[in-house]
Amino acid sequence: MLSNSNRNLARDKIWSWAIPAYEARLPDGRTVRTSPSAGVCAEVCYARNGSYNYPNVRSAHLRNLLFVLEDPAGWEAAMMAELAAPRFVGSYVRVHDAGDYFSDRYVLAWLRIMRANPQTFFYSYTKEVRRFERLVEPDPPPNSRWICSLGGTQDERLDVERHRVADVFAAEQDIERAGFHSQRASDLLAAFGPAPVGMAATRSATFKSGRETGPSANGSARST
Repeated sequence: MLSNSNRNLARDKIWSWAIPAYEARLPDGRTVRTSPSAGVCAEVCYARNGSYNYPNVRSAHLRNLLFVLEDPAGWEAAMMAELAAPRFVGSYVRVHDAGDYFSDRYVLAWLRIMRANPQTFFYSYTKEVRRFERLVEPDPPPNSRWICSLGGTQDERLDVERHRVADVFAAEQDIERAGFHSQRASDLLAAFGPAPVGMAATRSATFKSGRETGPSANGSARST
């Protein structure tokens, strides 16, 4: 269920888990929002562009989501079994190369998985700030790092002094200008490097939001 087919992720021993980005249409016709708090970021989301639209990739992400929804206990057991493999010792798992923590039950399952696998380090980008504050922030697993992404509907809750904040910019040169730090050299910088964290929009995504984002004078994050 975990992949490191991306060359840069494989180089850094990063494995990723993905579900469909933003929303998914299920076989029974229902639509599930997999990123409930996505806002302007949906316009530039790399996971809704490029290779993520290949039929085999889309179907794999949908299979992952269906497993979580239809058999949550089975999915959790399968993830535990996979992480027991020797290749995950000293490795990293990026929870959500696409998608987000769409329900409390899903978050709690991942917290159990993280605590049960101290040999692996987990990190996540999320726009589910309220859910993070309720379920994770009081007692985060020591082998986890959580990066709160701007561009969602809960941006007003983010504070660069309290949260590890990330944002997407039109180009690499805009990142330093806004007082952010690029993670271009390695995605692990998003979790372990200096914060706040910035990343440039991918070539396959057109940057349309027109936002300039940076830390305000009182330390809170702002979008204008």
